Amino acid sequence: MRIIAIGSRVFVTSFQLAGVKGVKVESPAEALAEINKMGDTSDVGLVLLSDDIGKEIRVPLTNLRAKRPIPLIFELPSPGSKKEKVDYRALLKQILGV
Repeated sequence: MRIIAIGSRVFVTSFQLAGVKGVKVESPAEALAEINKMGDTSDVGLVLLSDDIGKEIRVPLTNLRAKRPIPLIFELPSPGSKKEKVDYRALLKQILGV
């Protein structure tokens, strides 16, 4: 299975240096469209998403995570971003519909 990085030019380029394919996007809507396209592809197992883009589309991402376990969508800090506290319990409740 392949790993794909989605985010800004700097975010994607940093992963490309490590051998990970990447998709440069300009907006959260464009990122969501790319993730939806990858859901149809069976060879993508992990999507590394820039957190600055991910927080803009968190609700649709959570819905995708609840419907499809693969590809796993994982948000990583973008270059220069500040550490953000994530409430994993609330996120899990939202995914499970509790």
